Amino acid sequence: MLLEVRDLHVEFHTRDGVAKAVNGVNYSVAEGETLAVLGESGSGKSVTAQAIMGILDTPPGRISGGEILFKDRDLLKLGADERRTVRGREMAMIFQDALSSLNPVLSVGDQLGEMFVVHRGMSRKDARAKAVELMDRVRIPAARERVGDFPHQFSGGMRQRIMIAMAMALEPSLIIADEPTTALDVTVQAQVMDLLAELQRELDMGLILITHDLGVVADVADKIAVMYAGRIVETSPVHAIYEAPAHPYTKGLLRSIPRLDQKGQELYAIKGLPPNLLHIPPGCAFHPRCPQAREVCRTDVPPLYTVDAERRSACHFWKETLDER
Repeated sequence: MLLEVRDLHVEFHTRDGVAKAVNGVNYSVAEGETLAVLGESGSGKSVTAQAIMGILDTPPGRISGGEILFKDRDLLKLGADERRTVRGREMAMIFQDALSSLNPVLSVGDQLGEMFVVHRGMSRKDARAKAVELMDRVRIPAARERVGDFPHQFSGGMRQRIMIAMAMALEPSLIIADEPTTALDVTVQAQVMDLLAELQRELDMGLILITHDLGVVADVADKIAVMYAGRIVETSPVHAIYEAPAHPYTKGLLRSIPRLDQKGQELYAIKGLPPNLLHIPPGCAFHPRCPQAREVCRTDVPPLYTVDAERRSACHFWKETLDER
């Protein structure tokens, strides 16, 4: 297995108390596999990714438990220099807001070339040539002429391609893409996702795709992990979860996707708001918003029940959810 996250816990110490952002997350990614991590804002998706990458803001953030095994090494036991070597060379991250992630006062060529200068010891001239190659690889037109341009001189879709090129520079084994299509129009979203899928096949790398949009992952993911209030509430192969979700939260997310056959109808929305991570409700954290909640849901935290050989659901009444197709 390329990556295994085991019982990961992350908390943030604030003036108001301890926010438990990640509460016992477990998931894995194999070489060449795509895992989509879904959930509303605040569910713990990005914090988990930051913990994996070793870029968690500390303080106030703190990893309070668990293991992150990458190629059988526990990343949490590595020193700062060793972790820095892994980051970029063996795993990389694509952030959701390319404009704020790129340095506005450096050309894109300098930013792409820096990877080769730092990790490969290349000269600036050779690194610049590599930057042009990368820009060509992600299909940025006139790469040689534009390598000296600055981030603000590119469109949103082109900036996201530059972020992909930066992540792919050293051909890592694992890429984490955090909302890579945010704020892009539908056509550009499709182009970016197709590009990611093509590069993944070419390099046989693992991909973690973080998103809140179930529509984006239908054609690219192999399996899905749904997060809520810092926990994984359902895991499933991608097609099975669309056919028959086994958790009420997943079912609500699916119902929230706009559909062409519902023209003129009011869009569905899950009632209520995600919980305050300083005060996560007892029992199942989703019970205040769940239409099928019962007394046991208010008191007992549900484990990840086995639905079948490849599926798990953290719902006491997952069988009823499956039957309500």
